[in-house]
Amino acid sequence: EFEANNTVIYGVSKDSLRVHENFKAKQSFPFELISDPEELVCKHFDVIKLKKNYGKEYMGIERSTFLIDENGVLQQEWRKVRVKDHVDQVLAAVKGE
Repeated sequence: EFEANNTVIYGVSKDSLRVHENFKAKQSFPFELISDPEELVCKHFDVIKLKKNYGKEYMGIERSTFLIDENGVLQQEWRKVRVKDHVDQVLAAVKGE
């Protein structure tokens, strides 16, 4: 449905290309993953945040989605994304619903 609506999807994380390819194959992702080990893209989109896990604090990526139009203009963003129903929300935005 995204392709039918002229939408290209990319995933970005700090993981290596090798880790990305393994994860992509395991999950059967139909889109590309971008490796950002130096956090250049992550910092540009301000997704590196202080996180807590089992009482320990660390800097990690806040799962986010950005809808950017064909002119490179940010149209919408979702922060602190929860996977459930998120695809439907983004697709509705792509369709202008």
